[in-house]
Amino acid sequence: MRLAVVGNPGSRRVDLFTAAVRRVGLPAPTVMPWLTLLTSRPAPFEPFCRVRIESPGEHAEVDRLLRGAPAVLAHGEIGASASWFAGFSAALDAVGALAVDAQLLSQPADIRVMFDKSACHARLAAAGIAVPPALPIAPSTWDELRAACPWRRVFVKPRHGSSASGVIALEFGSAGRVQATTSVELVGGNLFNSLRVRKYRNEADIAAIVNRLGPDGLHVERWYPKADLRGYVLDVRVVLVDGRPSHVVGRGSRTSPMTNLHLGGTRIDASAIRAAAGERAWAEAMHTCTRIAGLFPRTLQMGVDLMFGTGWRGHAVAEVNAFGDLIPGLLADGLDTYDAQVRALSVMA
Repeated sequence: MRLAVVGNPGSRRVDLFTAAVRRVGLPAPTVMPWLTLLTSRPAPFEPFCRVRIESPGEHAEVDRLLRGAPAVLAHGEIGASASWFAGFSAALDAVGALAVDAQLLSQPADIRVMFDKSACHARLAAAGIAVPPALPIAPSTWDELRAACPWRRVFVKPRHGSSASGVIALEFGSAGRVQATTSVELVGGNLFNSLRVRKYRNEADIAAIVNRLGPDGLHVERWYPKADLRGYVLDVRVVLVDGRPSHVVGRGSRTSPMTNLHLGGTRIDASAIRAAAGERAWAEAMHTCTRIAGLFPRTLQMGVDLMFGTGWRGHAVAEVNAFGDLIPGLLADGLDTYDAQVRALSVMA
């Protein structure tokens, strides 16, 4: 079995997948750097090769090229996500064009949908998957958001963002009060990613953040009240491999509605969540994830962020992540997420 990876050489993702391939005695996959793909005309992939598409993230020059020269940002700055998505979409098309006689393990069209929160939400809803209600027309300014929003608590998400970049948990109170919880740091009118979640209560600051994000597209959902366990508000990342749940981990926070691990969230063992939810609720949630995999049948792996409702009543899906398998150290039956994918490929061979 011959394997290739489109990714950033030396990145954790490429290295972890390569290690999993080597553990089963296969030769290391050929790496097609994103930088090469974006700056030259590489040769097509070898016939019958299986090609993994990895995240282009965590590489400054690749990020610059995807956004385009007019959209260059300072380190950590948030913005130009629409330009990035357009560049990424074109790059995915280029990958597809090189796979004339090769097999892509993730389909470019699927990755595009997963990176478009509004399109992904619409696909899930059309299939009867439980998702929070969303505004049908995305606002592009703070004034439009205030006028259109029928809910007191919402999540405002950049349409093409990832890793909670630019996400705002927004609460409207009485007497015109408003509060935003977010990892966005507002500096002189520009927005930057921060590892510290903060609260804004000055409406002018909140408006400045929304107005800065709005032109690139927003996705606004009603805030889904999530279950808690031992004081942690939590959601669950479910990694799907070959159409089935493979690895599950909880992510919880005692101080913030943001549960992302890089923002200080705490890993919660899936067995504790399963015990709290009960077997029926757990089975229903995993069935939902399996149904989601069925919507993307030609994509080997994806991550689903699933939320159990308060009191463990019901569940809803927050997002589907095309590169949601980077959870170092999480094992199931002795395998990490990359081992599970290599095993699935061996079975499929």
